[in-house]
Amino acid sequence: MISSAYISVGSNIGDRLLNLRQAVSLLKQNSHISNIIVSSVYETEPVGDVVQDSFYNIALRLDTDLTAFELLDFIHDIEQRLHRKRIVRWGPRTIDLDIIDFGGQTIKSENLTIPHKERDNRRFVLVPLLEISEDDANYHELIQDKLNKTSDTNWINIIESSEVFN
Repeated sequence: MISSAYISVGSNIGDRLLNLRQAVSLLKQNSHISNIIVSSVYETEPVGDVVQDSFYNIALRLDTDLTAFELLDFIHDIEQRLHRKRIVRWGPRTIDLDIIDFGGQTIKSENLTIPHKERDNRRFVLVPLLEISEDDANYHELIQDKLNKTSDTNWINIIESSEVFN
């Protein structure tokens, strides 16, 4: 069965744009993933109290025959390959991939919560999601509603078109 998934990707260590491009490239190499749509690149203000550089963030929409848990394992593998270190919660990272939504499912487990528990509180997730969800009217409307209602006031600026991923 094919499911559509929405993923948020961010980086704020090293060559942030290269890190995003490498993550997308690794996703494209997986034969169980297809039809990847990539948002523009946004520079965003970090969340939380950790002093750190700004992030580059993108959102992805993709089709997959993997389960949500198999996709989670694969994106964790990508994070390891791109040298992600989990040292400080909401701290600096070379790459961070989060499954935001998966096939309209609701999942609550120790390792995975879908929709992502912070989706509605993060402009750096909602703004790129809104951009890539235009062909899914119901999801687009949901994300627009969440964006209108979020209390997040962190800045977010578009810096690069999605063409850098072609």
